[in-house]
Amino acid sequence: MEYIVEKIGMSRTITVPSQAVTLLRVLDAKVCEVNEGIAIVSYNSGKKMNKTIEGQQKKYSLSSEFNRFVTLEVANTEAGDLDLTPLADAEVLKTTFTTKGRGFAGVMKRWNFGGGPASHGHRMGRRTGSIGNAEWPGRVMKGKKMPGHYGNIKNSVKNEIVSFDAENNIIAVSGSVSGANGSLGRVKVAK
Repeated sequence: MEYIVEKIGMSRTITVPSQAVTLLRVLDAKVCEVNEGIAIVSYNSGKKMNKTIEGQQKKYSLSSEFNRFVTLEVANTEAGDLDLTPLADAEVLKTTFTTKGRGFAGVMKRWNFGGGPASHGHRMGRRTGSIGNAEWPGRVMKGKKMPGHYGNIKNSVKNEIVSFDAENNIIAVSGSVSGANGSLGRVKVAK
């Protein structure tokens, strides 16, 4: 079963020893159609609605608060509110979020290179250094660690569920989850 969640932030448990947890809020969603366990689900992304989505709203007669559509694997057998009962029994979740985008980054930030000496007139600084071979193969090898775009990619990780608050739809999972606070992602019941 899959759900759309918002990352609230990180906290820790009050047990001894303390454990780091990430808090995820399951978004209110409506199941519009169900075909063999795969459903069209509408949820509120907080963004403005466009004409295409307005047409979908009329088709499924939804209120204007639900402004995005996505296909998910759900427990529901018919249209209506999203069924959250599988989360109460779940032990492990597979969380998928987009990592924080850091733009164009150098090798020290992107690949944790050491850089050159900082003193005695060196021009090396934060540069890459030598990248190629002189004679053979006479080219830069594929996959060479160089400056470039860093972050803003999908990342999945498995986390154990520490607790699930059914009243507020908040899941506390052990460890960290990619992405900034307030970002939207998916969780799937893995176990």
